[in-house]
Amino acid sequence: MPDEVVIFTKPGCPYCAAAKKDLAEKGISFTEQDVTSNPVLKEEAIRLAGQAAVPVIVTNGEVAVGFGGS
Repeated sequence: MPDEVVIFTKPGCPYCAAAKKDLAEKGISFTEQDVTSNPVLKEEAIRLAGQAAVPVIVTNGEVAVGFGGS
């Protein structure tokens, strides 16, 4: 099990919803960061991803951009 999972999301994003559902179904706890609620979070997600895209999933320091299913 991962020690720390952070997922950067935005409301209405179907890929974000699918990623959160997948993590929850696997019993993996995560911290959600809404990039629309804070410009600093948005800039952090862009820095991590190298592009303006969500979801950005950071697991134990490893960054994954997008969600295509488990």
